[in-house]
Amino acid sequence: MNDPQLSLAELSRRTGIHKTTVLRLARTLAADNYLVQKEDGNWRLGRAAGWLGACYQATFNVQEVVEPVLRELTIKTGESASFYVREGQQRTCLVRVEGPQAIRHHVRIGAALPLDSGSPGRVILAFSGEPGELYEMIRRRGFHLSLGEREAEVSSVSAPVFGLHWRLLGSMCISGPTARLSEERLLELAQTVVDAANKLSYAMAGSQRPAMQIERPSTWHP
Repeated sequence: MNDPQLSLAELSRRTGIHKTTVLRLARTLAADNYLVQKEDGNWRLGRAAGWLGACYQATFNVQEVVEPVLRELTIKTGESASFYVREGQQRTCLVRVEGPQAIRHHVRIGAALPLDSGSPGRVILAFSGEPGELYEMIRRRGFHLSLGEREAEVSSVSAPVFGLHWRLLGSMCISGPTARLSEERLLELAQTVVDAANKLSYAMAGSQRPAMQIERPSTWHP
């Protein structure tokens, strides 16, 4: 819930439950400090909800959430899929699922690679607010592809992954030999990668709306 507080009517609308029932449930949760009713009648989360969230964060395993999405992406595309996060001026491969192809691009989990070379790093820079025509284009399209930029004969297409409140978490990509992943083929697969990145964004943030659609202007950044 991104809103700091909600009225009883809004709680009823969002849950699809009658206001009388919502009020009874809210009062029950308030008795255990999960909700607090303000003087104006609106409701906000209580301290017990914060404690519950902290417990969730403490036991949250990123790989358990990321790997199934990457595996599904690999099945759909037939290529290796990776999730990168930013660490200073580099990007690190946090989770990777190898594709079924005998000839494929290899990246070691934990490998540190440059941000300004290859589509995963370019996407991270773009959605971190990096200025420039290239990064404006990436933000507008919602994805980026590269052919032989970091490694000769290696192609990739990447999309951003967001967390709660549009906070950038990293980038997701598929990669493989340029002989198989031509520019035309990468463009064909771009929406599949964006969809997978959106799915992971939902899982990481609990959002119910698409995080990114390709070919639409991005207004997320400052």
